[in-house]
Amino acid sequence: MSTDATNRAVTDAPHTAADGARHPRALAPGNLILTVVLSVFGAVVGVQLLATLGVTPSTSLIGALAAMTLARVPLVAFRGFRSVHAQNLAQTSISSATFGAANSLFLPIGIPFLFGMDDMIVPMLVGVSVAMLVDAWLLYRMYDTPAFPAKNPWPLGLAAAEAIRAGDEGGRRAKVLGLGLVTGLVGAVFSLPMSAFGVALIGGFGAMAAFGVGLLFTQYADPLFGLDLNAMYLPHGMMIGAGLVALVQVGRTILGARRTNAARDGSSAGAPEGAEDGARRLGRSMRLGLGAYLAISVLLAFGTGAATHMSPGMLIGFLVYATVAAFLHELLVGIASMHSGWFPAFAIALITLLLGILIGFPPEALVVLSGFTAATGPAFADMGYDLKTGYLLRGENADPAFELEGRRQQLIAAMIGFGVAIAVVLVSYRMFFDNGQTAPIDAAYVAAIKAGPSVETAKHLALWAVPGAVVQLVGGSKRQLGILLATGLLITTPMAGWMVAAGIAARVLAPRLLGRDVKGDLEVFAGGAIAGDALYSFGNGVFKAAK
Repeated sequence: MSTDATNRAVTDAPHTAADGARHPRALAPGNLILTVVLSVFGAVVGVQLLATLGVTPSTSLIGALAAMTLARVPLVAFRGFRSVHAQNLAQTSISSATFGAANSLFLPIGIPFLFGMDDMIVPMLVGVSVAMLVDAWLLYRMYDTPAFPAKNPWPLGLAAAEAIRAGDEGGRRAKVLGLGLVTGLVGAVFSLPMSAFGVALIGGFGAMAAFGVGLLFTQYADPLFGLDLNAMYLPHGMMIGAGLVALVQVGRTILGARRTNAARDGSSAGAPEGAEDGARRLGRSMRLGLGAYLAISVLLAFGTGAATHMSPGMLIGFLVYATVAAFLHELLVGIASMHSGWFPAFAIALITLLLGILIGFPPEALVVLSGFTAATGPAFADMGYDLKTGYLLRGENADPAFELEGRRQQLIAAMIGFGVAIAVVLVSYRMFFDNGQTAPIDAAYVAAIKAGPSVETAKHLALWAVPGAVVQLVGGSKRQLGILLATGLLITTPMAGWMVAAGIAARVLAPRLLGRDVKGDLEVFAGGAIAGDALYSFGNGVFKAAK
């Protein structure tokens, strides 16, 4: 059994092509067997927990721990798993399978089932499977561009990287990570969202402040002010306004790069080649993404039979709207997850559905729309976390060629995970449906479709879109204040706002009390706290599901 990795010990310096090392191959027999086994486990656990508890756990660290454990088996066949890059491939595959099977596949096909449209289930599964693969591929192309910089937090990715590095290096880093891990576990036992605390230690200050304000306002709006934010559609409207401005900001980034490139063609001055290349890659990826999602919209509309319930004009309008909605959903989920570690995919999909209802699409088309948009975003965000882990382990682009090769291998590992996810959902969905089990959020989508359009809903969404747009505009494309504020407003996790506030306070006070050099330790500690919370959530979810 070979992992196609170097057998030399891992040191503090990253493995690069310049060192003579070759990145482990995802399709090497040892890596392939491990990724398939982990992917089956992750997909089964993801679907089971979503169906029974309504949540999808992060299994990334489980994959890394499995590879670390094998690496310590005193057999030559397992020696290659000592490579942190092989461990990175393992955690990439299992997390892809988990989120892919649960959020991108099982959740969407539950909507036509609850609506009594069983003939739509298989065509929907085919369409959302393609959407999931495109979703991850687009993040692979957009990663480390002006819209999704590699240097941004991607908190769950940082947590996985710190865990892998601590397991490899030991020493002070392992002790600090262990302290964070214990803190995260203890806090989670007492129902404290410790991932929110960890994220606040490493996220952008302005973005975390906006995120925290949104979380706190959501928690206390009703008990203190008697405001039902969901009935007012305040969070939804804010996200619509912020999202539209964010899309314009991305477009301006691409156009600005084109102007810079044109000016550079006429003179020797200009932006660095790397910055221009990232902006051009972003522009090409967005065009390819829109084209791919248009094709998937056509596939779903005709494959499910929804097209037969619309006039030619309405069908064209539906295809255009579904394409834009799915793509915008993907971008918003990606931006939120990149900064906060939370991706409110369920809520943003509901927003696109509400707008579709107001437009007046028939129920069959709305079922397709809700499933399609829900399928985009989770794989996009998860791929970003995994690439962030690899980026840190490979030395933060210390060797560009090695970095690109590592990303390619991660993409292959992710696609293996997604392929397994498709197979698992295909053979198991009927068992869950026969037992009346679907993702709980599916019932909300079906209820919204059956309720039909409302003038009051339209007014509320339009009203609250204005402040959302203003906050996003003031914050700019780097801080994403509007998106993060709306994300906080959409999340109802108790105490999350206070944990973000505690994290912000800790990052302000720690350098003053412990010295400026504590920043590096804070990042490692934050990774441990996030990892501890994730491990407890996973274990607790599996225990409850098994009862």
